Amino acid sequence: MAHSGKSAYDGYVTSTPESNESTPAGTVLLAVPRGYCAGVDRAVVTVEQALDLYGAPVYVRKQIVHNQYVVDTLEQRGAVFVEELDEVPEGSTVVFSAHGVAPSVHVEAAERSLKTIDATCPLVTKVHSEAKRFAAEGKQILLIGHEGHEEVVGTMGEAPEAITLVESPADADRVDLDPDREIIWLSQTTLSVDETMETVDRLRERAPLLQSPPSDDICYATQNRQAAVKVIAPRCDVLIVVGSGNSSNSVRLVEVGLEAGAKTAYRVDGAEEIERGWFTGARVVGVTSGASVPESLVDGVLAWLAEAGFGNVEEVKTAEETLIFALPPELRRDMKAAAKS
Repeated sequence: MAHSGKSAYDGYVTSTPESNESTPAGTVLLAVPRGYCAGVDRAVVTVEQALDLYGAPVYVRKQIVHNQYVVDTLEQRGAVFVEELDEVPEGSTVVFSAHGVAPSVHVEAAERSLKTIDATCPLVTKVHSEAKRFAAEGKQILLIGHEGHEEVVGTMGEAPEAITLVESPADADRVDLDPDREIIWLSQTTLSVDETMETVDRLRERAPLLQSPPSDDICYATQNRQAAVKVIAPRCDVLIVVGSGNSSNSVRLVEVGLEAGAKTAYRVDGAEEIERGWFTGARVVGVTSGASVPESLVDGVLAWLAEAGFGNVEEVKTAEETLIFALPPELRRDMKAAAKS
């Protein structure tokens, strides 16, 4: 399984957003940053290292990250993806996905004598910690997110009696607010920044003393990828977002691109889903990818576009990402012990 690594297209000219006055026909505007974030890279490498260390099978609860290609590739190496822990044989090794789990899942794992490796993204863990702290302080927590998303399920499981889910700005007008408690909002890490703040503004109209989390819950990678798309979208006849349909941040990139001025936008898992009819009359194509997408899939899309006459690739860079997360401590401990033996 390849890590995020460098693109085959790293040699192309990188431009600043301000340097583009006229764009030649046949140009691809390639957004930077794109693709793997630190939390996804950590989660994927966790499964790879667990397979190397313990041998197959290594069980993974839910998709380790929301990308079908990544899941399929890890399955080929011996990872077994399950929906719930009752599918895991007692005493086996199980990895928890980057999206996090509710405390009840940890309890169930202990009851089944499972060896657990928690690959929850540290930025999701931060939201869990906030939820526990604010619930202990007696506050009503308004969690902005999508019902049923694994991250939301895990966060709500930390303090179900204190958390109320708010799915949209429209929801903000009808959610029940407790007049006897302080109210604070938290959010799923992969949402649209603009829509989240619109929801917060609508909530604040009803609850002027609404508190905000100490730091933004929407992750840096989600924000950076949306910001990059906003820069290229006004110049794009067609915007291609590489990412799976169950990837919240990938779906949001399509929405953000259209709102920012892209004439059309499509989400694809890979080059095989692209349709030639999308590019009739198009001069400029934008390309980006969600935070759980390996660069090899972007390379495939760029190769497809080059064959279709869009061979001039111009990278548009809006931020530098250097964050790296350490692997889960339980895995590092076992790797260190194995290295000594």
